[in-house]
Amino acid sequence: MTSRIRWRRLVGRVLLGLMVLAVVVVMGLPLYWVATGALKTNREIYTFPPVWIPSDPQWVNFVAAWQAVPFGRFFVNSIVTTLGAVTLELFFALLSAYALVFLRVRGKGLIFALIIAALLVPSTVTLLPNYLTIARLGWINTYQGLIIPVAAVAFGVFLFRQHFLTLPRDLLDAARLDGCGHPGLIRHVVLPLSQPVIVTFLVIYLVAHWNDFLWPLVATNRLEWRTVPIGVAYLYQVEGVQNWGPILAGTVMALLPMLVVYVVAQRWIVKGIGGGALKG
Repeated sequence: MTSRIRWRRLVGRVLLGLMVLAVVVVMGLPLYWVATGALKTNREIYTFPPVWIPSDPQWVNFVAAWQAVPFGRFFVNSIVTTLGAVTLELFFALLSAYALVFLRVRGKGLIFALIIAALLVPSTVTLLPNYLTIARLGWINTYQGLIIPVAAVAFGVFLFRQHFLTLPRDLLDAARLDGCGHPGLIRHVVLPLSQPVIVTFLVIYLVAHWNDFLWPLVATNRLEWRTVPIGVAYLYQVEGVQNWGPILAGTVMALLPMLVVYVVAQRWIVKGIGGGALKG
């Protein structure tokens, strides 16, 4: 009986390992193809069966991509808009969730229900009203026009609220007895206990804003105000479908910053997402 249980566990582990390997191959193979394609010649890219390792790495593809369009300006725009939007979103989400959990406010349940309802509204529904607003304010082709309309996020409020509900009340009460007001509670108790959730929030929205294509495309109409995803699309127009090396090199440059962010923060992500699901 014992040997049969061990055999079942071994088979289960092998099957689980095979499933994980299949997921890694399915998700990792396109990234590998893009990364190696950025170093290939056009002949190697079009060769069948595929050439998996470039025989003569073409690092010049990265130089060609950088020079074909103003990638430096695109990166500056993406960095400014991404960091600006995420900073405001984190600020608003933290304070809103703190108020919903720790302040005595009438109608908190209704307010939270409205926030949850906002999660059901597609972003495309607010695209036209946001555009008309920034156009009337004269914010077309400006950083404030790219940042402020996307600086409030309902999911962040939901995530932090669910996490704050799991914080130990005894610790919070002890801090209040020591004379901590709300700013002190946020700084000395809530923020230190919320680091995994904060990192998770930052990673999710850093990636979302860095990869955002539609809103920067709508909110700008001059090349010098475009962001990196739009820059990759411009690169496709400049190079055409017959010169894939620089296009893939530009794609790698666009992907690399967020890959670095994810690798650095990955140990916090599962812990942060799970932390908000313990109490409703």
